[in-house]
Amino acid sequence: MSAGAQLSVTDKRRAARHPVDYSVIAEHRQLGDLNLHIVNVSAQGFMVQGDLGLERGERVVMRLPVVGRIEAHLIWAHEGRAGFQFERIIRVDDFLKLVDTLQPNPRLRPRR
Repeated sequence: MSAGAQLSVTDKRRAARHPVDYSVIAEHRQLGDLNLHIVNVSAQGFMVQGDLGLERGERVVMRLPVVGRIEAHLIWAHEGRAGFQFERIIRVDDFLKLVDTLQPNPRLRPRR
């Protein structure tokens, strides 16, 4: 993928990230199923740990609690970590429910 993803969501790396420990199976068009270990999430994207063997701009599709099926594009990868941007921003109310589901520790959940 030489051109990379053409994302309509602006870069919001300063958005609040919430620590999670969640494993999900994502679908990749050529590689099939990929196991992703999500370590933090925001309404715009998430970070995973582990080597994926993907290049910037590649996309995966996964199913998350509350949100359902969502596509994400690889934005960066470095030293066993990778950042993905969702195809769309998750609505605030759905995002808060998502974090409640993914983060069992109430002290690490977003304040309301």
